[in-house]
Amino acid sequence: MSWLNRALTGTIGQKLIMAVTGLFLITFLIEHLIGNWLLLDSDGAAFNGYVEFMKNNPIIKVAEYVLFAGFITHIVYAIIITTKNKKARPVGYAYSNPSANSSIFSRNMGLSGSIVFIFLVIHLKQFFITHKLLPSINPAFTPERNLYDEAIYVFTQEPAYVALYVGAMILLSFHLNHGFQSAFQTLGLRHPKYTPFVKGLGTAFAVIVPALFAYIPLYIYFTHCNR
Repeated sequence: MSWLNRALTGTIGQKLIMAVTGLFLITFLIEHLIGNWLLLDSDGAAFNGYVEFMKNNPIIKVAEYVLFAGFITHIVYAIIITTKNKKARPVGYAYSNPSANSSIFSRNMGLSGSIVFIFLVIHLKQFFITHKLLPSINPAFTPERNLYDEAIYVFTQEPAYVALYVGAMILLSFHLNHGFQSAFQTLGLRHPKYTPFVKGLGTAFAVIVPALFAYIPLYIYFTHCNR
């Protein structure tokens, strides 16, 4: 298995793992957005039905472990690659013009990813731990509100959380814009004919998906505050 060890510890292998896990997490974003969009249903019946389906479906339960492993792997290898890059160039150049050699997205992947990760931890604590993890550990535990009511409460009574949510989606947009294109490049899927399409698709995805995520808490906050 020495070849596997070399692949996992080598720069190319690590970048491949980053690319694959990144694209996997992108598919999760699409599914999560579809589910969250049901929060706009006026009485919450559709969203709560979706939650029950996700909670009781055995396939989804397995997928959650895979998703968690994907997140952890992506984060760990991001730290490894960033650390390697810094060690490879410990002393800054006397003159540098980073904007001429890289985009603002690539230069700030670590920052945007770190802030999105902090938001993710807060987000999981607010919703996943209270409504999924604790009840599974202790069946007698009952959350004060169902998940729909919890989301409506948070998005209407905690404007700071809404601001954090929107800010995290803006940074996620930056992160996705570079990450989407970088993943395809790392996988060797580059061609003069298709690369412009991939870049355009990546930019569109990076703008539209986070914007739709941000729209949900903003819509709930402003519509409920006017009632």
